This record gives sequence, C-alpha cells and structure tokens, in this order.
Amino acid sequence: MRTSDVVEGYLAHLANVRRLSPATVRAYRSDLADLVSVVRDRPITELDIEDLREWQWLATKAGQSKATAARRTSTARGFFSWASEEGIIGTDPSLRLVSPKRGRSLPAVATADALDSVLAAAARRAESGDAIDLRDHALLEILYGSGARVSEVCGLDVDAVDVERRTLRLRGKGDKERVVPFGAPAERALQAYLVRGRPVLRARAEETASRIPSEGSSAGGIDDRAVFLGAKGGRLGPRAVHALVSRTVAPHVGADTLGPHALRHSAATHLLDGGADLRTVQEILGHASLGTTQIYTHVSAERLRDAYKLAHPRA
Repeated sequence: MRTSDVVEGYLAHLANVRRLSPATVRAYRSDLADLVSVVRDRPITELDIEDLREWQWLATKAGQSKATAARRTSTARGFFSWASEEGIIGTDPSLRLVSPKRGRSLPAVATADALDSVLAAAARRAESGDAIDLRDHALLEILYGSGARVSEVCGLDVDAVDVERRTLRLRGKGDKERVVPFGAPAERALQAYLVRGRPVLRARAEETASRIPSEGSSAGGIDDRAVFLGAKGGRLGPRAVHALVSRTVAPHVGADTLGPHALRHSAATHLLDGGADLRTVQEILGHASLGTTQIYTHVSAERLRDAYKLAHPRA
C-alpha cells in the first residue's frame, strides 16, 4: 500500500474518530505530504528509520526551526503508531526517531502605548463610515480586547456575541467552548461594525451574487451566522486577518511582519502586568495547561529586567 493511501486513512481517522479541528488536520496533512514527497510515495512497508532521518535532515537543511522539527517528528510518530495499531505495518520505524529539544522563545509583545496608537489610527479610519474600515477596527479591538485566537474570532457567530454583557462565546482547541469578556472600546467598535458595516458588506455580496446567474439563488455563499464577513459575504479568513495585523501593527513594533497571535500575546502580558492572576489569564486564553500560560510571566520578568538595566546605576 502506497504511503499516500495510508496517510489519507490516517487523516480520516483524525477528523472523524479523534474529532480534531480542520486546522489541525490540515497541519498534519502538510507535514505528511512532505514526508510522502521525500520517500517518493513508496509502499509504507518499505520505509525505515533512515528514510525518516533523511526527511528530518532535508527540513533542517532548509532552515526549519526546532519547534517545527519537533512538531513534524510528533506527527510522524502518531502516523506510524496508528499504522502499526491498524496492522498496516509490522514494525514502527518512528520508534527510534529522535525529536530535537524545543527552544522556548518569548512571544512577540507590543507595548500598551504602541497598541493605543494602532487602535486610535484604526478608529480614525473607521470614522469615514467605510464598511471595511469599520470591520477592521472591530477586528483589532476584539483580538486585543479578548485575547482570542484568530481562528476563534474568524469562527465567531453573531449569536455568540453578548454586547450588553461584553462577552464572546468562543469555540477553541479541542472543540472546547468558553466565554471571555471584552472592554468598552471593543464594544463600541463592534457595535459600529454590526450596525453600519456588516449590513453593507452583506448587501454588496448579495448584489455581486445577483449578477452571477449560477450563484444568484444561493446568495453567493453568504454566511448569515458569521460576525466578520469577507468581500464575498462568507466568513473572513485567518489569512486576511494576518495581513491586516501585519499591515497595521508590525510597523509600530519595528517588525517586518507580525501575525494576529501577537495581539493575543500582548493581551496576556498586559493582563498580568496589570495585576490579573495566572489562573484568570489561563481561563481567558483557553489554555488547557497552566504551564502554557506561565510563559507570559517570563515576558513580564524580561521587561522588568530590561527596565532595571536601563534605570539602575549599578545594573
């Protein structure tokens, strides 16, 4: 049996039996597709530890990070373990595959002053009443105000927003649901978008769809549940949000590019700096482990250390 055929069976198992999210399954698919390419899609029973080591070596040569290498190694182990349990292979070649130790780097964090400038500029653009500007302002405020993942914000439904209580009902990793708060600036931006921006984007999408006979009856794939809409009326995708953050936030922190996760990192760090306890921040971020949240205490410690070095005469 070709390796690619076994990969498809494993991905179906991840999606239908283990119920992993589509984004997680796509990540597995990407890693395993690269493996299939390197081994030239030979029968899976022919693969051995040397094939896997070559796969690792080629990726390292191409400049992959230790974190990426560790993830790919974990993917391969899970795949071959499943194939062994299913009786597809007799020996699991990944058992001797060594995973590189992950280096724990501190996440990119924007200062509160930098984000104030970014959000003030977004608010000024939104004053024009343009639907895209209203949406983008609301997006930035919600990402920073709630500390939500970009996938959670893109997947947000209208009925999951409680404007009066200033809460969002988010569906995170592992299909777990949680309720998180957001502040008054985010409420104002979101209200403005929902009242003056979203209806315009929806109307534009309907008008465009009406010009296309084949799609006219289905309203061009408009998603009435989604809070944040794209140009065609469907859910706004993570790639568009990444481009927005990179365009608006990155220049303020001296970076060439920056993803939406930087706003999540910043929200967590600023919460801790402001006196929030670690358990509260864990709940807001939706971390399964408190250890994952603890990295933000290191960020705050680094900032204190930097300030000390700059200010203390005997630093």
